[in-house]
Amino acid sequence: MHVLFLPKWYPGRNDPQLGDFLRKQAIAVARHTPVSVLCALPLTGGNDMPMQEVFDSDGPWELRCYYRASTNPITPLRKLVNLYRYQRAMHAGWRRVVQERGMPRLVHVHILVRPALFARRLLRRYGIPFLISEQSSEYLDGTFARKGPMFKAINQRLFRQAAAVTAVSDWLGQALVKHGLCARYDVVPNVVPGTDRPLPSPGPPGQFLVVADLVDRTKNVSGVLRALALARSSGADLNLTIIGGGPDRAMLEQLATELGVLAHVVFLGRLPNSEVLDQMARTGAVIINSNFETFSVVTGEALALGKPVIATRCGGPIAFITPENGMLIPVGDDTALRDAILHLYHNARSYDPTTIRRTVSERFGEDAVGQGFLNIYQRVIDGRH
Repeated sequence: MHVLFLPKWYPGRNDPQLGDFLRKQAIAVARHTPVSVLCALPLTGGNDMPMQEVFDSDGPWELRCYYRASTNPITPLRKLVNLYRYQRAMHAGWRRVVQERGMPRLVHVHILVRPALFARRLLRRYGIPFLISEQSSEYLDGTFARKGPMFKAINQRLFRQAAAVTAVSDWLGQALVKHGLCARYDVVPNVVPGTDRPLPSPGPPGQFLVVADLVDRTKNVSGVLRALALARSSGADLNLTIIGGGPDRAMLEQLATELGVLAHVVFLGRLPNSEVLDQMARTGAVIINSNFETFSVVTGEALALGKPVIATRCGGPIAFITPENGMLIPVGDDTALRDAILHLYHNARSYDPTTIRRTVSERFGEDAVGQGFLNIYQRVIDGRH
């Protein structure tokens, strides 16, 4: 069963972290059935670089197609030009997929809208069914609700034409139903990497780690800095490492300076996933202070490495966190985060790494995710929608 993945986000030249969780799903599925990945990514530099790249070392055959991103200052025109260039890149990629890999039996769309529009074309022209997997937080944070009626109608039509719908968490799936996008869905989680690594020893009790895109309205990293300052004022020796990049990095660095904690905060920027896991193995605990999370791969990664996690009740982490492996706190509560940081600092030895890993290894492993999708593929192929 040759399956074609069409992800909206995927690691590429501009961002090696973008959509890495989707790549892990492709790898998981490729353990069970042939997978080809076709994605089109905007190119913002490197005019002498090739416009297509093929990778096939980890299981799936991956074709990354690039297009020149428009810089037109008129937003509607820029979006129209980029849509046209995206479609051209995808059509060129599709021809190469068919030539080198053959016609797929099924198309698996990851995150709307552009990949689903392309999948619908393949359905109309070749009769290849497609399913949709959603991971976007826009269905939770009000972004989708604020979209115009035309955009919502397009999304609803695409969902109706899909042979199946999956969500990365029940929290997100319920939101899809609430928005009228689907009546039923299957939950297939992201792959939690790290369980195949040697279990590291507990890190320093006062060393905390945040891994997040630095978009503060979603990830609320500023709240972590404020909580760190509050906790340090009690005399605790606390330090924080932040991995990730984004538009709010300068603001966060300035805030750390104003709070007097910059000397105790390290900004590492974006890192490949292997280096993220290396940093995570050396930390004492991980903090997820998001306002919205559809799944939270970072939570799973930390637990797989035996690290306790402080997470907000923001969606995805709720499925992971138990009293054995961490603490759940309210969203946007700096005081509760301070108290949780101090609790982990003073009670670090009460969290057993082996027990923490066991809470995620069976439910979120590569084989479980791959088999979960394979069951849905077979149902679609058999016509049991």
